[in-house]
Amino acid sequence: MTLLPDGSEKGLRGHPEERGIRTRIGMAPPAGEVDRNAPYKRIATEEAWTFPDLVKAQLEYLESGEAPDDASLAMAGMFASMPKLQGMLQDIGEGRIAHMDEYGIDRQLLLLTSPGVQVVRESEGTALARQANDLAAESCNKWPDRFSALAAFDPRDVKGSVQELERATSKLGLNGAVLNSHFQGRYLDEPAYEPILEALEALDAALYIHPTAPFNGQHYRDRGFFGALGGFPHDVWLHTMGLIFSGAFDKYPKLRLVIGHMGECLPLHLYRFDWMQGNADGIPGFRGGQPAVTLKHPVSHYFRHNIWITTSGVGWEPAIKFCMDVMGPERVLYAMDYPYQQSSDELAGYDGMDLSAKHKKMLMQTNAENVFRLPTSG
Repeated sequence: MTLLPDGSEKGLRGHPEERGIRTRIGMAPPAGEVDRNAPYKRIATEEAWTFPDLVKAQLEYLESGEAPDDASLAMAGMFASMPKLQGMLQDIGEGRIAHMDEYGIDRQLLLLTSPGVQVVRESEGTALARQANDLAAESCNKWPDRFSALAAFDPRDVKGSVQELERATSKLGLNGAVLNSHFQGRYLDEPAYEPILEALEALDAALYIHPTAPFNGQHYRDRGFFGALGGFPHDVWLHTMGLIFSGAFDKYPKLRLVIGHMGECLPLHLYRFDWMQGNADGIPGFRGGQPAVTLKHPVSHYFRHNIWITTSGVGWEPAIKFCMDVMGPERVLYAMDYPYQQSSDELAGYDGMDLSAKHKKMLMQTNAENVFRLPTSG
């Protein structure tokens, strides 16, 4: 058994300051070698980054005593205290490319990491989003065969968000948008934010909703669950279902939504969502007293027409096959979740999955090209 300097087994590396040591227990992937001659490109579609001015703004607001009690902002402080992790997040150049080469990743889709610009002072959010998008575009232009990126925006500034999304996609050439879920307990299904959804559809820009720590989430914190064990998937669940039941996809039928971590478990419940749809469908008074919304289709319809999922952090063959079956093989995309979760053994597991050559290439490459309008490869 080969051990890395942190004591973890080779092939199971997490980020350098993670609690505990990665060991091959439970459902961890077996040791394996990545196929260096695979008949597909590997496009990783949920790969995190940040930059110093944003980290500084997050910390200053957190420490000022003026910020709301927001677990997302507190999470920013936790991440800022990890210098090795920050080094990996802030490198969107040669160091990152070296790690991509190590794992056989051909292209990363860069997403501004949680909690992003939506937790800083409202007066600073849009300016920091512009800076983020300029920096991401600079790396994409310098390494056009290795990086693509999604545009950051601060939804608290609706007009500024629409303008920045247009600039980032039309002028900078970014490949969609990313939002780190709620913003001080607000969600895009609320009527005030509809111009953002309208702009995304008009711009043909997919929206990736990435998790953040839940708002008013002390009960998660008390149990150690505000991250990937509970709070992350639950908050994206609320955001996604909120958008569906707001009628957003009926009003904007070409709007594309992408969610990670095997759809935050939502595909597993499509049967029950359809069965229980009447609990929220056609009932007035939701979203601050808004009129009733009656959906045109069953909930499952929107997962098969407007929603795509990525596999970030869940390189599990049965789950991938299930989601391909119930949503369609064109709706599942590969992601690693760099640098929070890294595993060459997991990548080797993808190479060995019992999928047809056509479906495996869709998973690893062509679905990402289609959803995010990326440059196409052979």
